[in-house]
Amino acid sequence: MAQDYYATLGIERNADAAAIKKAYRKLAQKYHPDRNPDDKAAEDRFKQITEAYAVLSDPDKRRQYDQFGDSGFHQRFSQEDIFRNMDFGDIFGGAGAGEDLFSQLFGGGRSRGGHSRPSKGQDYSMQISIPFRLAVQGGERRIDYRSNGRVEQIKVRIPAGIESGAKLRVAGKGGASPAGGPSGDLILQIDIETDPLFSREGNDLLVRVEVPFSGICLGTSVEVPTLDSPKRVKIPAGLQPGQKIRLRGFGVSSSGRRPAGDLYAVIEVAVPKALSAEQKALIETLSTQDL
Repeated sequence: MAQDYYATLGIERNADAAAIKKAYRKLAQKYHPDRNPDDKAAEDRFKQITEAYAVLSDPDKRRQYDQFGDSGFHQRFSQEDIFRNMDFGDIFGGAGAGEDLFSQLFGGGRSRGGHSRPSKGQDYSMQISIPFRLAVQGGERRIDYRSNGRVEQIKVRIPAGIESGAKLRVAGKGGASPAGGPSGDLILQIDIETDPLFSREGNDLLVRVEVPFSGICLGTSVEVPTLDSPKRVKIPAGLQPGQKIRLRGFGVSSSGRRPAGDLYAVIEVAVPKALSAEQKALIETLSTQDL
């Protein structure tokens, strides 16, 4: 179930590490299972705040959560990933403290009854290439996945704004568990194809737009390509080559709590490869006026 980790801990989105730890410590003491025996609501609340702390206390996980929102984040991180390498010793009183508790609550190596859980199957890895515009706008992609001698077509949701090198997790499509436990996952490593028109800088897009010399000098309007239909924009007189015109909100699509980026039209002067006799005469006349 989706949750706002910041709201779960009752903190602002710009909270620093000390504030995050303080908020978690206070809530963890209140909802700790030892203080609330046989209280399912308190146990669920404890799970929520602990998951929120595990993400927000890790700079890399927090950055990806902020960028991609809850649903996009959980496509990249399983619950096992969220709690991997987490040390709650300074919260619960020393190294190893709370380990058994977290194993019980979050499905570690032992269940509440003390019986061993079957180990999870091996994760598989696969590299896929996706179109530039799919990465920018998000959507669905069908991929052919070969497993155990069979080819299976898998539908994968691509979150808007995904970057090259990012990973997506497809639950249950990895190797089978030898002990009868859950199957492993398929980890998709993302490569993004180039686009003939657009390039990307963070959440912003850039597109080069040629303007005739006369338009640069006198001002004009031109059509600027966008991910959807072209937009006509005004070119003010005297705009210099290389300067940019901003189209707010026409960049990388919004995702989660991340707003849409902007599109920048990078202005270039259109230089004709050949001139008619009349054009040449006019240019020669302009050259006498230092133009």
